[in-house]
Amino acid sequence: MVSVHSYEPAAHNSLLRVANDLRRGEYFGGLYILGCANGFASRVVHSVEEIGWSDALYGTFGVSVIVLASCVAGISLILRDQSRGVRPLEIAVGAGFIILVILPIGALSWIAVTGFSFFILLSKYSPTSRRGAIILLATTVPMLWSRMLFQFFANIILSADASLVSWLLGTYRTGNLVEFADKSGQLVIFPPCSSLANVSLAFLCWVTLSQLVSHRKSVSDLLWCFLACAAVIAVNVIRMTILGLSEWHYATFHSEWGAAIANVIILALIVGISALGVRRELVKYI
Repeated sequence: MVSVHSYEPAAHNSLLRVANDLRRGEYFGGLYILGCANGFASRVVHSVEEIGWSDALYGTFGVSVIVLASCVAGISLILRDQSRGVRPLEIAVGAGFIILVILPIGALSWIAVTGFSFFILLSKYSPTSRRGAIILLATTVPMLWSRMLFQFFANIILSADASLVSWLLGTYRTGNLVEFADKSGQLVIFPPCSSLANVSLAFLCWVTLSQLVSHRKSVSDLLWCFLACAAVIAVNVIRMTILGLSEWHYATFHSEWGAAIANVIILALIVGISALGVRRELVKYI
């Protein structure tokens, strides 16, 4: 009995030494990597099951390049924290984070990332950790929260897109149905065609760039963020308007290459407008 109990203090002390020597940036960064990887894994599996490996790989498994870049940027900022020593509270929070992440539900990983980001933001950690947490918190918007928002307000969101398309075409609409300009049929606007997903990406890109270069906040930030979101909506609505000209236009342009061209234009506008908004700090950062 004495020999068994004699090892307990030694083991406890060794754990304390490991916690005291561990860099906080490494600890937080490791948790974020685990959470993001598990969140992406569910999307990869779903994409492969739905369209196969080749098409899923071509479509980056349904994950935007902006989301991937934002995760890398946010984690890189977190890893810059060189302070040593992980407190018991941080270990407890990390344990709760891991419990959510290991469950086979992708949404729980993004919920864990959301909660952990708020924990960092509400605590007095280094500026780089806080900036990284803001980026990773914003990453959960297109990956989780905008999707949940769409489920509750799908009819309103699709009707808004349909209203803009019908206004440009000069035809009537019913819900998410818009009459073709040549009266040959109706264009149906489905959830994947909604502007909401790309608007959340515009918001994420702005947050990522502004935090990465440590942009000084100003009132004009709202204007730049609005311009990025408005540009996304404009491109998406113009694309759907072209599809709504006739059945021929729909059959011709509603294709992978048509969607790819639109996505490239949207990506260029999002990044370009966001970069213009932080151009002063971006030049110094580069």
